[in-house]
Amino acid sequence: MRKFLIGWFVNFLSLWLIDNTMSGISFSGAETMAFASLVLVLLNATLKPILKVLSLPVTILSFGIFSLFINAFILVIALSVSPGCYLDGFGSAFLASILLTIFNTLLNWIIGE
Repeated sequence: MRKFLIGWFVNFLSLWLIDNTMSGISFSGAETMAFASLVLVLLNATLKPILKVLSLPVTILSFGIFSLFINAFILVIALSVSPGCYLDGFGSAFLASILLTIFNTLLNWIIGE
């Protein structure tokens, strides 16, 4: 439960940083961002492992680059089911997923997870 809550908090902070950094993604408020980060954590725990296994051959052939597309796809799904989120297209989702990975890594390192 602790790991889930930390993941939710880290995703919330990362989405807040992305919202303040990028113009192609925005949220109507903190509640919307909290809901989107909750959906993102749930999708990362359930759907993402399935997609990684199914796309393993393509990921190997692309030297891991295809995993960035999986991350962007998960982000698109999370934001599309969260009311009050604005995403300017897949290009913005792709860049946001790269930033999300960087911010999550840094925040987890700072927190010590």
